Amino acid sequence: MSRAIRNGYKSFLKLEKSLSKNSIEAYLRDIDKLYKFAGALKKPKPPREFDLKELQQFVYWIADLGMSPVSQARIISGIKGFYKYLIIEDFIKNDPSKLLEAPRTGRKLPDTLSVYEIDEVVNQIDLSSNEGQRNKAIIETLYSCGLRVSELIGIQITNLFFDSGFIKVIGKGNKERFVPIGEKAIKEIQLYTQHYRNHQTIKPGEEDILFLNRRGAGLTRVMIFTIIKRLCLSAGIKKSISPHTFRHSFATHLLEGGADLRAIQGMLGHESITTTEIYTHLDRDFLRSEIIEFHPRNKKK
Repeated sequence: MSRAIRNGYKSFLKLEKSLSKNSIEAYLRDIDKLYKFAGALKKPKPPREFDLKELQQFVYWIADLGMSPVSQARIISGIKGFYKYLIIEDFIKNDPSKLLEAPRTGRKLPDTLSVYEIDEVVNQIDLSSNEGQRNKAIIETLYSCGLRVSELIGIQITNLFFDSGFIKVIGKGNKERFVPIGEKAIKEIQLYTQHYRNHQTIKPGEEDILFLNRRGAGLTRVMIFTIIKRLCLSAGIKKSISPHTFRHSFATHLLEGGADLRAIQGMLGHESITTTEIYTHLDRDFLRSEIIEFHPRNKKK
């Protein structure tokens, strides 16, 4: 790929699409795969000269690499975006990806934790350790607010509005939103800031970051994953657990409790309601009991 096209596409993703650094890097890696395929053809040619047939061959090629249908679909989505960029910048006149189809992926239901399991995770925290209260505040904040891990590690002290019961977070595309926070999470954060964080030597430039490591710097995504994996292992939970599991659990428990799907959409920061609808995967017994109890035809006269 020419440096001009790569740099131009990178700027397009950053400025026009307002994507995060991680998302931009993922899209660029997808385009690198396309160019690698183009160079491996019997008669190598740049992707801007591809037709639909050659793009379909690319799809077969990434499938042969052992990529899952979900990964294939994500790459194809990125490729379509790349060709839209080439059209906009007049590098090409026709979009060969317009009719390119992604493999059917189905809708994978996310793992969730029950309230009991979440309590068990919290119970594994050693509050006598230096990081114990911090870790408890992290878990309670994830579950109370349904945050993405990137939003959690980016929380700033100046964006805590405990008097009104909200925190301000920076979501995808640097979009700000106010999220309600429960009293339990507020209490744990205050214990952490007053009794532990206040006694740390904080790295210059990190003074406003809420959750810090032992060196006084902001936590990484990997560190949050590690904390949660260790706690879940200690709790004997066999499910596939990540920080996102607490976000899934937050949304599912709200829905089961009767919260409006639009309200959940706003709290999660989803642009489309269809993204939030994945959380309607309620247990069949729960659904049946709700219908039996609340449907007018089932009420006893």
